[in-house]
This record gives sequence, structure tokens and C-alpha cells, in this order.
Amino acid sequence: MTELTNGINDAASRALRSSMLRLRSRTPFFGTLALYARFLETSDIPTAATDGQDVYYNPDFILSLPPAHLDGVLVHEVLHAALDHVFRRGSRDALQWNQAADIVVNGLIADAGLSLPDGALRDSALERFSVEEVYATIVRNGSTLQDVDRDLLPGLADDDGGDGAESQGTSKGQAQTEKLRRKWAEATDRAASVARGRSAGALPGGIERAFGLAQRPKLDWRTLLWRYLARAPTDFAAFDRRFVHQGLYLETLEAVSLRVVVGIDTSGSIDNDSLDLLLGEFFGILRAYPLTQAWLFYVDTVAYGPYRISSLEDVPPPQGGGGTEFAPFFAAIDDAGLAEDNTVAVYLTDGEGPFPVEHPRYPVLWLVTAGGADEAAFPFGDVVRMS
Repeated sequence: MTELTNGINDAASRALRSSMLRLRSRTPFFGTLALYARFLETSDIPTAATDGQDVYYNPDFILSLPPAHLDGVLVHEVLHAALDHVFRRGSRDALQWNQAADIVVNGLIADAGLSLPDGALRDSALERFSVEEVYATIVRNGSTLQDVDRDLLPGLADDDGGDGAESQGTSKGQAQTEKLRRKWAEATDRAASVARGRSAGALPGGIERAFGLAQRPKLDWRTLLWRYLARAPTDFAAFDRRFVHQGLYLETLEAVSLRVVVGIDTSGSIDNDSLDLLLGEFFGILRAYPLTQAWLFYVDTVAYGPYRISSLEDVPPPQGGGGTEFAPFFAAIDDAGLAEDNTVAVYLTDGEGPFPVEHPRYPVLWLVTAGGADEAAFPFGDVVRMS
């Protein structure tokens, strides 16, 4: 996961951050997927482009766009990267391939209800096919399409400085290409998980077809943890939408944090591997969502903490080693004043112990170690089993 932008133009950087917030609220799939791209400012291109890993933008172009069109342009470049359009080209003609790829992504953007600048390339008869099929049709028909900005750049997986689509045959280039593909496959799974968790199973039109998500395997615990923690704060605490027309919605989102309180069962039943896996994944989420506040308790029959954490260096050595009780964790959250409308709790445990009689008013995710208690044993909250 990388920073949003390294831009030196503050106005352009803020415009991109605002676009990301709008996408997270309106289309969680695209908003989450965009977190996996680094946005780099440059004057070497007229508009925006991608090399399959990073997205490059001209700040003057970004600032010339109304917000709705900026959202569409951001998604356009991220989709090119996530759909592997840079490296799928092979030896095909670069301009015609770029045209075919634009038709595909612009169709997905339109299906999702987003806007694009005037003149964006569209072909309703072709946009539901794969980019290879669209390209073959263009070549076969000798189609004369409108010119497009060449926004598919040579890929970073190219190790000799040439055209990444044609010279990735070296072992180094192949390894880097496969690494990028794994990154975007993981990003896509997590984006789909977040979107389904917030939209009653719905994804933007055409996304399942374009990414082959219907054939993906069952989601693992890491992806489900992302689904739980990548919700916007307003998914848990109601936002007064009467003020949207006054332009206050974005500013309010920027000011609201999600408070995550993590409980670690230190009764002796949690091994170091499980603890390391949880913390590694957890801090990946914190880096992606910098507005998230994180607090940690160690718990056996007593809760130790809270510890305010923002990096792995902040995590103190585990405390405890006695028996297991779950009530002290939730009581400690109340005693520390951490039980607010924007609070969610994650409890890493084997589930073997007495539960509190009173259920907390905030959402709870139980992350259960392999071999732990059955889901039916948990009287409240959501249960995810580690493997």
C-alpha cells in the first residue's frame, strides 16, 4: 500500500484526495481499488496515464476537471492498471490496443454511474467484451476510431528501459510483471469484499465479468478483515445527509475517524504466528486508512491497556498468561472512554471462555484461531476463522 500522492501542487493533491473520498462513499469497489495505486505528479504527460503500477497525472489537467469528471478519470487509470492492460498487450499495435482498453474501461465506468470528460471513447457494441476481443474487432474491421491520449505507458516490469509490453520476456521482467499481477488480484478481491459488505452484495455493473470475480475462490480471513475495517465511519454512525446540498458532506467525512479497538487473548492459547499475522494485516489497513484510530488491549482474566498504536513499533510485549474471560475487554473499552458511535472492536481469540451477559452497542468482529470454538458459541458479533 502506498501514499496517495507525492505531488507538489497542493491544489491538485487535495483534488485527488477529495476524489478518493467521494469514490469511497459512492463506489466502495473503485475507492478501495484506488488505494493500491500511487499517484505521481508530472508535467511530462498532458493528462493522466499508468504504467501498470503507478498513476501519473498532470496537475493542470487535474485542476481543469469538474469533480465528477475527475472521479471518472481517476477510476479510468486505476482500471487500466488493475485489469493488466499494460502487460496484456504483448506485440499488438500500441494505439489500437489503447483504444480497445479505453472502450472497455469507459464502459465499466459508465455502468457504475460515473462521468467522464467530453469526447471519452465509447462503443456500446464492444465495451462488454474483453480487451483482446475489442482489439481483434478493431483490427478486423479496419475501424477508424477517434484518436486517444496514449495513457498506457511502458511498464515498470521492463528491465531494459524499452517498451514494457514487448520486452518483458527476461526473467526479471517476468518476475516483476507477475508480482504486479498478484498485487492487483489481491486488491481486486479486497475491493470486491468491501463493496459487497457495504452494498448488500452489489458490485458496479460489469465488474464481476471484467475481473472474473464469479470464479474467484472463497475469501480468506485477511480479506474479510479488510471488509470489516475498511468501512467508512459513516457506515457505523449515521450522517445527517440533509447537509449534502450545502457541500458539507466531504468536509465532514474528512474530519471523522473510525476507532478500532483490538483485543488480544493472552491466556496462552494464541500462538506467536497468529498474533504476527493479525498485526501485520491490521497495520496494512491502518496505512491505507490514515484517519483510523487504533487502540490495543491484552486480555486474559484482566485487560491490560489501552495502548494507542500507529505502527508496529508502538506494540508493547504481550501481558497475561492466565485464564480466559471476555467481559474484561469490553468493560475496559467503556472505562477508557473508547465506546463511541465510531468504535468497532476486533478480538483475536480461540473463543474458549465465558462471554459477557450484556452485549456491547458497537460492532464486534471475533477473529478465531484455527481449532477454536464454533461460530455458534459466540452470542454476538461477526465471526471470522483464521486458517
